[in-house]
Amino acid sequence: MEFEQLYQELARGAETVRALVAGMSPDEARFRPAPDVWSVLEVICHLYDEEREDFRQRLDIILHRPDQPWPPIDPAGWVTARNYQARDLDEMLDGFLEERAQSLAWLRELSTPNWDAKYKARFGPITAGDMFAAWVAHDALHLRQLVELKWAKAVNLSAPYGVQYAGDW
Repeated sequence: MEFEQLYQELARGAETVRALVAGMSPDEARFRPAPDVWSVLEVICHLYDEEREDFRQRLDIILHRPDQPWPPIDPAGWVTARNYQARDLDEMLDGFLEERAQSLAWLRELSTPNWDAKYKARFGPITAGDMFAAWVAHDALHLRQLVELKWAKAVNLSAPYGVQYAGDW
């Protein structure tokens, strides 16, 4: 595993998230291209909650307390239970960026982590390396989601004109 490169991806991922939502109004942040699609605000709230309640916490358990159960999470349910659409984008973005900075500092402080350390999750065994790799991949999934939302916004704002000339999406 290329820890340093993956670490840098996590650091750049946070800056990319910041750039993708820069200057966005509250209405833009709440825009949903379809009822079953998350808004930008919901994505940012999700990233914030995942940063503090999922990846860092669970990786720490795998590395340091593998006999301890993982705290329960419900990312899909939190969207409504925590009323993400009513949150403030700037506040949630700042919260995510602060949590990511803490995660990056925590990762730097790890002393010779055993990336092969295994945890018996309910879905099967997972290693610390798997969890770290998934953390980086999770960022990429949501960066793609944010870009897709920007594209949907452009299509929506362009109506009745088309965007076909831009190329295949």
